[in-house]
This record gives sequence, C-alpha cells and structure tokens, in this order.
Amino acid sequence: MSISLLLHPLSPHIQPANSPSASTAGNHHRRILSLAETCSDMSQLKQLHAFTLRTTYPDEPATLFLYGKILQLSSSFSDVNYAFRVFDSIENHSSFMWNTLIRACAHDVSRKEEAFMLYRKMLERGESAPDKHTFPFVLKACAYIFGLSEGKQVHCQIVKHGFSGDVYVNNGLIHFYGSCGCLDLARKVFDEMPERSLVSWNSMIDALVRVGEYDSALQLFRDMQKSFEPDGYTMQSVLSACAGLGSLSLGTWSHVFLLRNCDVDVAMDVLIKNSLIEMYCKCGSLRMAEQVFQGMRKHDLASWNAMILGFATHGKAEEAMNCFDCMVKEGKNVKPNSVTFVALLIACNHRGMVNKGRQYFDMMVREYGIEPALEHYGCIIDLLARAGYITEAIDMVMSMPMKPDAVIWRSLLDACCKKGASVELSEEIARNIIGTMEDNQSSNSNCSGAYVLLSRVYASANRWNDVGIVRKLMSDHGIRKEPGCSSIEINGISNEFFAGDTSHPQTKQIYQQLKVIDDRLRSIVDATNDSSKEYSLRLHSERLAIAFGLISLPPQTPIRIFKNLRVCSDCHEVTKLISKVFNTEIIVRDRVRFHHFKDGSCSCLDYW
Repeated sequence: MSISLLLHPLSPHIQPANSPSASTAGNHHRRILSLAETCSDMSQLKQLHAFTLRTTYPDEPATLFLYGKILQLSSSFSDVNYAFRVFDSIENHSSFMWNTLIRACAHDVSRKEEAFMLYRKMLERGESAPDKHTFPFVLKACAYIFGLSEGKQVHCQIVKHGFSGDVYVNNGLIHFYGSCGCLDLARKVFDEMPERSLVSWNSMIDALVRVGEYDSALQLFRDMQKSFEPDGYTMQSVLSACAGLGSLSLGTWSHVFLLRNCDVDVAMDVLIKNSLIEMYCKCGSLRMAEQVFQGMRKHDLASWNAMILGFATHGKAEEAMNCFDCMVKEGKNVKPNSVTFVALLIACNHRGMVNKGRQYFDMMVREYGIEPALEHYGCIIDLLARAGYITEAIDMVMSMPMKPDAVIWRSLLDACCKKGASVELSEEIARNIIGTMEDNQSSNSNCSGAYVLLSRVYASANRWNDVGIVRKLMSDHGIRKEPGCSSIEINGISNEFFAGDTSHPQTKQIYQQLKVIDDRLRSIVDATNDSSKEYSLRLHSERLAIAFGLISLPPQTPIRIFKNLRVCSDCHEVTKLISKVFNTEIIVRDRVRFHHFKDGSCSCLDYW
C-alpha cells in the first residue's frame, strides 16, 4: 500500500482500530509498521503519524512501538524538533525512545549538550533504566563538547548499572577519554576490558594518535595484529602516526597492505586516500603523494587542501597555486575554505612571494567571505616581516581583531634579527613574547626562543653585557635552549641524534664517516675558516644523521632526515655541498618546511 492512500480517511484497505473489526488490531499495527518502512521523507512520515493517531489506541503496547518507530524515522530524517514533539506527546517512554532521542541530539552539532540533559532527565523520571545502547550516545556527546566532568558522571552510572564489562560501552569510554586528552584513563579502561573488539583497538590507537603518542600507537597496532585484522579505520590512524613520525617505510607498508588486504571500496575511500596524501607529504615523498592524488576517482576539499599544503611545505609554490586554480575550476563540488588559504599563504611565505600573499589574503576576504583567523594573520605577518616589510607587518599586528600570540611576536623578532632592525624595537617585541607566554601560563622552556633571539640582537650590536644579562636571566629562570634533535629511519627503525651524540651503537663508524665527509669537502672548498667552528658544526645533529645515512643506505639512495628545530645557515650550506660531493639527494624536514638538497642546491632557493 502506498503512503498516499493514507490521505483518504475512508480508505477501504484499513479499518479504524475502534471499529467492529478491532480484533484485527494486531494486523492493523503490522500494516502501519510495514508502511513506515516505505517512508522516504518527513512529508510521508507526518501522514503516517496522523493516521496512527487516528486509528490506534495510544495505551496499547503495539501502538507505543509504532510511536517509537516514528520517533526513530523523524530522527533519521534529521528533523530533531519533530522528534521532540513526538516524544513529548507520549506519556510513558521506553528506553528505546529515550535512546533514540539522545542519539539524535548526539548526532546534531547544535544539540550535543541536550543529549546529556536528556540522559539526566531519563534518570530523574525513572520510566526506564539506561541500557548498553544509552551510554555510548551520551559519551559521544560529552566527547564532542569536551565535557570531562559530565562524562565522568556517566562513567559512574555505567559502573552503578553493571555495564563496566560491556564491550560496546567501554569502546564509548575509550573514545570519550581519548577525545578529552585523558590518555591514562582511556588506557585504564582499555587494559581492564574483559574482552575487546576491533573497535576497542581502533579507539585506543586513535586516542594515542590524537595526543601525538605515535610510537605507542604503532606498538599497539602491532599488538592488535595478533588478534584482529586491521580495517580502514585502523589504517587511517596508522597512517596518521606514520605522518607524525615521518616513517616512510611503515607508511608505504600500510599503503601496500590496503591495496592487498582491504576491500576495494576501503582502499579507494576518499578519507583513506587523503590520509595517504598527508602521510607521503609529511614523510618527504611528494612524488608518491601526487600519484595517490592523481589516481583518485574523486577529490573532496580535504584532498585538495592536503595536496596544496604538501606542495607548499616542500617549497613548490607554483605547483601549490596551480593546484588551487584546478580546484577552483572544478568549482561545482568544492569551494576553498580557511584551511585552503592557510596553505596558499604558507606557499607564498616559503618563497617570499609578498604580492601573491597579499592577493590571496584579499581574495579570501573579498571573494569568499572568509574571516581571517589567527593562523592567516600569522602567515601574512611572517611573510611581510621576513621579506623586510617589518613596519607593514607591525601595522597589521596592531590592526588585528584578536590578540597576537607568541608565534606572531617571535616571527617579528626573528625578522628583526635578520634584517638588522633597531635594538629598541627588538627589545619591545621580546617583552611582548615573554608577556604573552606568562599570560597563557606557558612553561618557561617555551620562552627560550625569545631569549636566544634577543641575545643575538645584542651580540649583533656588540652589546656583550646585555648578552650576559639575557643568559643569566635564562639561568635564573631555569630556561634552557631546546636541544636540536635529528632522526633518520633505516630499515623501519628510527635513529635519533643530538649535537655531539656518542650514544649510538655505531658511533665509531659514524665519526669515521664524518671525517671522510670533512676531507671530501675540504678538497673542494674550505667550508669554514675557524677550526673551533668547524668542530662544533661537525657535531651538529644533522651531520651525524647524514653520516649514518651514508654508511647505512645503498649509494645514491635519498637520505631523509627529520629535525625538531629550524636548520641553521651553516648546516644548510654544508648539506648542499654534501649532496653534490656524494651525489646523494638529502631531504630534511625541519620545524616549518622541507628542504630538498640535490647537486649542491636546495629547493628553498636559500630562502627559509
């Protein structure tokens, strides 16, 4: 029977429930339920609801079941307001009804807090007890609003109602605690579970990845494989961990695993492909990222943004802009957002393209109506300052609608150091950095960059007494310069080096190779004139990692290094020479970008 027949109240197909044929009420309810299965929109559902009200007794258990179905359908059609009206018209609610409405609120961005309030009302009325389906919905809402206090209350109720051993409920707890950054509590729930599902492992791995515990996430992934086959969701988290660690070998293995072991739809899923693009870009293989991007059936906005940002961080500004132009031409399905313009401004920044950066900033506001965020201001201010437009950069800081953060002030101070700005201006900017850090209750170690830059300003002005004062202040406040650390992955194992490091098992061979490097460089050019400077430079973490790469990898194999700080100018020059003398491409990812050293030059064109 079609829904449209319900428009005719005297339809011969169905008799009212209070008619002489009321004995057929069971069949009548089943027919209405069958019609409910054919509803495709709210218009049809409202007709069905009206007919149900007219032809059934409200107190019958079967009628209450129908109301629950109507409530469920209105939620699935995203009409939560109508669902509330249906719910309020019912006197006695089953746990299914409460769960349906709580779930509808949990899935509605604007009603997340109502999910928890409904749960409290459910407990207060006592019509029906929460079950194992109730808690995951409430926890999902608490996770979204970062309601740690509310979620902990729910956790207590879970224990009270005897669901602490339920897999489904515990998975919700792991997701909740992970979303709130409470990794210890998430892990406690995980470790104490009497049984785990694939979702349990996925939730815990995802929680670790969320807070940057990439090594732990990958170790848990290896443990999981003893009991479960990973699915697409698992691989997304693994790819994210690989991207964070710069682990190209494991990232490539994950890609192969997806192609060989997962369903075609999973392997070709847009989210998976986007994760692959991000992983390859962050692991230094831009070529593979392009291959994945070009092989996609369709691109969503995240695909374009990942590729544009990938080009930008690798110093391929023109390619990033061309990618943006192609995205705009497609136009029908995607429209640039704030992330797109952050990527474009980063591309301009890494190449010193001031006019292009100004154009994109203006385009973002005028053509797309996007309100600039702190990230956009940070990019354009850094671009202007590094290009020497310090006054314009400061004017923009002063005109920002929000308070500048320490990163913006530090970019100004860095530019002042490089462009020879007045000591007075540098001092004022340094005070702003330290003040911002103190306002945000940042740790003292986060101030180290400002103190180091200020000491360089004083040193450039030959104000050695002030240099001493800055260093004493750092000592008095327990502020230490962050040590440089470079890592290189060999055969799937990450090897870390610090300046002057002698802890590696192959230290002897590494230092022998360093001598070979020094001898080869000295044969073509005297890289440094000061012997003490040469010795210090020889012990920088990048040099140790490069030496280890040369003795560990086949000749002419690209060497990929990841550093926690910006590359210094001396190491940058020496690495260019090494790439030429040893005919080896060296790819270095520092704190802000990639440097591709090849044949004696760098992709950054010496602008970084």
